[in-house]
Amino acid sequence: MNVILARMGEVTLKGLNRGNFEIRLKGNLKYRLKKYGKLKIYQSQSRIWIEPHSETNPFFENEEKCKEVMNAVTQVFGIVSVSFARKFEGGYAEIEKNSVEYVRQLLIDNPDFKTFKVESKRGNKAFPMASPEICMELGHTILETYPQLSVNVKEPDFILNVEVRDYNYVYSGKIMAHRGLPVGTSGKGMLLLSGGIDSPVAGYMMASRGMPLDAVYFHSYPYTSDEAKDKVIKLAKIVSGFSGHMNLYVVNFTQIQLDMYKSSPQDMLTITMRRVMLQIAEKLAEKSYCQCLITGESLGQVASQTLEAIAATNEVVKMPILRPLIGIDKQATCDISRKIGAFETSILPFEDCCTVFVAKHPKTHPHPEDVVEAEKNLDIAKMVEDGVNGVEVIEIEL
Repeated sequence: MNVILARMGEVTLKGLNRGNFEIRLKGNLKYRLKKYGKLKIYQSQSRIWIEPHSETNPFFENEEKCKEVMNAVTQVFGIVSVSFARKFEGGYAEIEKNSVEYVRQLLIDNPDFKTFKVESKRGNKAFPMASPEICMELGHTILETYPQLSVNVKEPDFILNVEVRDYNYVYSGKIMAHRGLPVGTSGKGMLLLSGGIDSPVAGYMMASRGMPLDAVYFHSYPYTSDEAKDKVIKLAKIVSGFSGHMNLYVVNFTQIQLDMYKSSPQDMLTITMRRVMLQIAEKLAEKSYCQCLITGESLGQVASQTLEAIAATNEVVKMPILRPLIGIDKQATCDISRKIGAFETSILPFEDCCTVFVAKHPKTHPHPEDVVEAEKNLDIAKMVEDGVNGVEVIEIEL
């Protein structure tokens, strides 16, 4: 039977609560893989094995058809890498037979392969052969069967892996995953999601630490278009591909922003807007049982991300504000954005509310008295109330 081997990472370092992390990880895998038919997902030491209930499952027919499932597994945080493996019963004779057949197909698919090595893990200590003996005997058989091959233990073209457990497994190669902790093992966060590059990456990074997410987007129609809203929905779907189910709260921000534009000093407009956004986000977070806010801010990247500006926005909320990109430069953020498949969507030319009403010369080092002066003619409490009440909720599913 063809199966998928998924290797756990950081979860294996946990102590007495390791079992809770493993249960959550298997549950996340079941949720992510539900569209691929009935599957059996079980654990053995630091491995998770995924196999179809029926050998007729078309997604497990061969390695090429299984890549879609394997790629889905790599998006589940807590997994380090995955391999396509052949599972079978028996002793060394069956291992030899299945390994020879596996290498035959591997050479058909990869005719340029000339060198190999064998690696073995013997989890079943009752098996009569030790791992070095399995490697030696199996390597000898492969050389006799395929004389065009030679052994290279340092840089082989392929490694033939054999694992002896309750069943036997043979495989070669692996696809790297995103590591991290299983989503659902940390408290829930509310992501302030814009149409830019940074905030989707911030959401991805917090999801990688086990945090489920909801998101809030501030929409200023008609100053920001429906295309801008659709762009954010697409970004929410990309993030939810890693974080799981997400509710996207779309705040009608138009009138609030117009009132600020009329009654707040232009150089303080960005700070004032950020303060109101955070207060609205906090209220929505409380309703959604979130325990923190998440932003894509990076220290010094723009005028609203100086220490003074960050301090001015922090003081209006009680919830912790997590900024996973705070010490990361833009290029590193772009690299992560490309890796998770968000970059091309993020750079689509549809502006969000933060860019439409931006001041030409924003104050970069606001003092507390500047904030008081900027908000003296604004009814902040009403703005926050209107923002919370004027919300559209979009359910983001895989």
